[in-house]
Amino acid sequence: MSLKFLAEDDRPREKFLQKGKSALSDSELLAIIMGSGNREESVLELARKILASVNNNWHQLSLLSVKDLMKFNGIGEAKAISIITALEIGRRRAGQEIPEKSLIGNSHDAYSILKNQLSDLRTEEFWAIFLNNSNKVIHTSQLTQGGISQSIVDVRVLFKTALEHFSTGVIIAHNHPSGSLKPSKEDINITQKIKEAGKVLSIQLLDHIIVTQDSYFSFSDAGLL
Repeated sequence: MSLKFLAEDDRPREKFLQKGKSALSDSELLAIIMGSGNREESVLELARKILASVNNNWHQLSLLSVKDLMKFNGIGEAKAISIITALEIGRRRAGQEIPEKSLIGNSHDAYSILKNQLSDLRTEEFWAIFLNNSNKVIHTSQLTQGGISQSIVDVRVLFKTALEHFSTGVIIAHNHPSGSLKPSKEDINITQKIKEAGKVLSIQLLDHIIVTQDSYFSFSDAGLL
């Protein structure tokens, strides 16, 4: 019996989407990995049986071989490999250190992150750095690509990305292929537009960086925010 035939409340994938991964039981997590059960058992029933055989202990389950898992009706070689692979990923993750997030304390820190992406381009691109409330970088992304003289950013896309990453601060940036560090009228207008939109969502615009091949301009340092 595959997942699509289960009652709505028993579908682990739907529960994952509606309530989040932490709401899933161990058997539901295993059921998602397996995808289907057998003719006599639903995927959740089979998952419960497999976990019960190892006293509901993931460490014990990780000791089972492909042949051990294939002893369960409905577990073929492919499913057994999927289960073992998922457990191996978990083991490797547990052994890794959490990467330290970059801390931005000033405009030069932001420029250091963005200069490799923006300094040598022949057309304009618009980027954003999304930060948490400790001014640590959560996410960096390119938002638009434009022509030689202008790249227009959609404010809705900017803040949609900020909300998706639970960001409380944003630094925007774009390059000037001409080499000029002077902000244009359009640069000033979009900066104010983003600043005001951020106030509504409690997401602060911390800076707007203009990048050229060998230097940068900061709206914050210039007192334009």
